[in-house]
Amino acid sequence: MSGAQEGNELARAAREELARRRRLERERHRNIWIYLTWIGTLGWLIVLPSVGGALLGRWLDRTLGSGVTFAAAGTILGAGLGLMLAWRRMRGEKP
Repeated sequence: MSGAQEGNELARAAREELARRRRLERERHRNIWIYLTWIGTLGWLIVLPSVGGALLGRWLDRTLGSGVTFAAAGTILGAGLGLMLAWRRMRGEKP
């Protein structure tokens, strides 16, 4: 291979690398918001069922006079449901 061809290939590779780096820099700022949205969505998918289970359990505990038995069970079941929903969302399935 001649020196001119090597120079042309090197220049082309450098241009491609520069274009790739610029594209990644632009996409990085956009991706931060996408990741924050995902984190927020997954957080709510876990928190809401957990709190709902705790509230329902607390209501049952007050009604039946059973201490914190149903509140603890409701919290655990709600968290389990929330984790399952978050897992399915991360895998791309419909919840």
